[in-house]
Amino acid sequence: MPVKPWVARVNKRVFNKIALKRDMYPVLTHIGRSSGKTYRVPLDAFAVDGGYIFILMYGSNSDWVRNVLAAGTALLTIDGDKVELGNPKLLAEDDAWSQMPPTIKPPPSFLRVDEFLKMDIAG
Repeated sequence: MPVKPWVARVNKRVFNKIALKRDMYPVLTHIGRSSGKTYRVPLDAFAVDGGYIFILMYGSNSDWVRNVLAAGTALLTIDGDKVELGNPKLLAEDDAWSQMPPTIKPPPSFLRVDEFLKMDIAG
């Protein structure tokens, strides 16, 4: 089970806003699957061959993950560059870690994070 849902709600309402204002993390821009509204989510993005992998700290049921899977595309702003991403797919833990740089450390085991999303660089 990923991080508790209440932690996700606090992050979404408080810490994400601070991170966006301070430009602290890469930002994934995506479209809401029901609302059609544009959303921006600060998160870690790990470059892998042909794309990026995201560790799903709150699981694959997170709104942003469901939106990206439904839309099939997103825009990643990382170090000031905008990267169009497509072909989102959920990865098993072993598959994800086999593609990640060895310098990336997994989240603490007590968090029980075992879901990942990979997106390919479009074009």
